[in-house]
Amino acid sequence: MPFQLLLDKDQGATMYYTYVLLSDADRRFYTGATSDLHKRIAEHTEGHVRSTAYRRPFRLVYYEACLSPEDAYRRERYLKTGKGGRYLKQRIAGWLSRTQGDKLERH
Repeated sequence: MPFQLLLDKDQGATMYYTYVLLSDADRRFYTGATSDLHKRIAEHTEGHVRSTAYRRPFRLVYYEACLSPEDAYRRERYLKTGKGGRYLKQRIAGWLSRTQGDKLERH
């Protein structure tokens, strides 16, 4: 039986994303949430986000998709905690092993 995504009628198909960027300038992570991942990454890359403009260039190193904005923002807050940072580092351990000096940014 093929995979079928079942959504509530009121929910629609809009996805919300929690994402983690790595700054090549300072080797630190930036964690955020958005409903339009491609647009938001472009804004960071082009320097249109005040909090990250001086930290360019960036690489997208991790993202998660959620069905509600509340879940995406809750996940963003979690990834910014000590426990969430440890989870993230475990999740991308293979990739992190090839990089040095990475730290999670706190807001």
